[in-house]
Amino acid sequence: MTKLEEILAFNREFVARKEYEAFKTTKFPDKRLVILSCMDTRLEELLPKAMNLRNGDFKHVKSAGAIVSHPFGSVMRSILVALYALNAEEVMVVGHYDCGMSMISAEDMLNKMKQQGIAAETISLLQNAGINLKTWLRGFDSVEESVKRSVEVIANHPLLPRRVPVHGLLINPETGQLDLVVNGYERIAADE
Repeated sequence: MTKLEEILAFNREFVARKEYEAFKTTKFPDKRLVILSCMDTRLEELLPKAMNLRNGDFKHVKSAGAIVSHPFGSVMRSILVALYALNAEEVMVVGHYDCGMSMISAEDMLNKMKQQGIAAETISLLQNAGINLKTWLRGFDSVEESVKRSVEVIANHPLLPRRVPVHGLLINPETGQLDLVVNGYERIAADE
């Protein structure tokens, strides 16, 4: 049985037993938060529990490294949708210690792509079209600095209301301990 077949078989039973009822909520986040976090599997259940958040409390946007790689990309669009259409009022960027993005090498990624059958001509074509794959695929040296950069991109976005606090946090993926990197309320206070 394939992974897809396993999931679909389980889902039929899940629906038949009405197990979905335990997760009913609305599309509006009860705590009016939108959180950008890393896609690390260790954070799936740990992050909400460590932050005292339940199903329905927040909008969760994920990207590798909790990075906003482009101010007009899908991550930023999702944050703006959460704020303007879904009643979120604050943004939290949550990176984590021991993040795989700190170990990412663009050169290694490109080599792995070639090993998986991506033609060197394709990579060359993209680079000649003005796409800097080494910049796009790079990781970071400091998770703290990366969180600060993502906070800056969000907080300084021309479509983000100045009254929206954008916080930066780091979570320990082993213990759930949160460390404050950026207090978004300070920017709001400084603007007043």
